[in-house]
Amino acid sequence: MKSSKHMKSMTFQDIFNLAIQKGIENDFRSKHDIDRVLKRHTEEYQKLEGPGKDAYDTEKLHNPYSDTRILNGNPKVRVRKVLVGIDMEPSELLLAKQLGDIDLVIAHHPEGIGLAGLDEVMEYQVDIMAQYGVPVNVAQHLLHERIEEVNRGISPINHNRAVDIARMLGINYMCVHTPTDNMVAQFLRKRLEQNNEIYYVKDVLDVLKAIPEYAQAMKHKAGPTLFAGKPSNRAGRVALTELTGGTEGSAEMYERLAQAGIGTIVGMHMSENHTKAVRKAHVNAVIAGHMSSDSLGMNLFLDELEKQGVEIVAVSGLTRFSRVSGAQQ
Repeated sequence: MKSSKHMKSMTFQDIFNLAIQKGIENDFRSKHDIDRVLKRHTEEYQKLEGPGKDAYDTEKLHNPYSDTRILNGNPKVRVRKVLVGIDMEPSELLLAKQLGDIDLVIAHHPEGIGLAGLDEVMEYQVDIMAQYGVPVNVAQHLLHERIEEVNRGISPINHNRAVDIARMLGINYMCVHTPTDNMVAQFLRKRLEQNNEIYYVKDVLDVLKAIPEYAQAMKHKAGPTLFAGKPSNRAGRVALTELTGGTEGSAEMYERLAQAGIGTIVGMHMSENHTKAVRKAHVNAVIAGHMSSDSLGMNLFLDELEKQGVEIVAVSGLTRFSRVSGAQQ
């Protein structure tokens, strides 16, 4: 940790803006494609009148990630120390209050309006699938039904529970979801593409197991594992379709990915229904691990804060490995 004398200064808003910036830099889409989405939202907003316009989520005009939000607090506050975790809910917010010197709480999984809008970011998966060879019209059709299903599943949730607690406690609070998922997806994509020795599914697993977050997860029986296929299977073309884009996509996509020439997919987690579907499609499924993958993505972002002198306190499932100082928390 740098001494306060040499510490650079970041505001809450600076940290949020950096999250969006890093998300865009690591997005599978081009900047032009992201700008097209924002332009569509702007045109949509401009056509509205009355109550519809008043209720419109104007964050969508400049933020392409509906699940990444400033949830409470003063964006202008100077941040020296952050409490960060995968799920930062009332108990973690109470911990932040008790610690007394926490300037900002950062959650990975979305809360509040970020959770309520989780389904909106799933359209991104259309672009990811298209990049791996699935016709965009097919990808869009498959995702449409799944997005509606997620929307219905989210609708009864008590979205603002944790946000209300943060407001009552006077805690600055944000969530960063898809941007850090983008960061872990691109990190793994580069690792796998740079490895010329990948031939079998075991080779994919070995690449993951050499990464600190996954190596640590293995000690807790939560490391990379196979949900479909065998280590001795040929990996074929590897796709990272299950790492970013909100949440689990359509179970029907595996057959389409197989037809597009994909032999192995890498994901964070997979439901039983999706596991059956991927096996039926004869596609290998390497599941890296949920908390470990989320930790890796968050760590890559938190390293950027550490470079600016922000102190990181990790809780709630976040295994902190710093690639700046080399320290583990």
